Amino acid sequence: MATLESTVDKTASTVVPLHPLLARRWSSRAFDPDHEVTDEQLAALLEAARWAPSASNTQPWRFAVTRRGTAEHAAVLDTLAAGNQVWARAASALVVVAARTTGADGAAQPWAVYDAGQAVAHLSVQAQAEGLAVHQIGGFDRDRLIAVLAADDVVPLVVIAVGLRDEPARLAEPFAQRETAARVRLPVGDLLLPVRVRQEG
Repeated sequence: MATLESTVDKTASTVVPLHPLLARRWSSRAFDPDHEVTDEQLAALLEAARWAPSASNTQPWRFAVTRRGTAEHAAVLDTLAAGNQVWARAASALVVVAARTTGADGAAQPWAVYDAGQAVAHLSVQAQAEGLAVHQIGGFDRDRLIAVLAADDVVPLVVIAVGLRDEPARLAEPFAQRETAARVRLPVGDLLLPVRVRQEG
């Protein structure tokens, strides 16, 4: 059986050392179709997300967890773009991430989407610690996914494929090639914004 360590090494090439959980995290599309994620692992992922920071502690994130082989998993899979279905069907679980963008009082929660993103970041690092891979999927039919969720007060943001990383050779092209391609990021200098300072007088 494939393991997280036995597959392609795509450790980030960084200017300064990063924690291995961050440096070794990457978004795999190759998932072991025989792997089953445990209740304890799923609980750890959700617990990590639960303890993410949020504006005024509003905790706007919501999750729908579906396991491969269930009707719920099939329903979520069916909302994905066809190209994503090809590889995401092998994932042990598909987790829908949604946000409550209004509070119980009806007031807007303008930071809800940002906060939900922080929760997913926590989840992805915890997955790495659990020996699991995750791939966040933005290609889905929003209206169909809303219809699948048994909640009318949330906005679906992303679907996360969770499972054990597998060998790229099992993937069809072009996905197999993408799996082994080098990871690329802009240099930090390109990400920095200047700050205007108002001159007095």
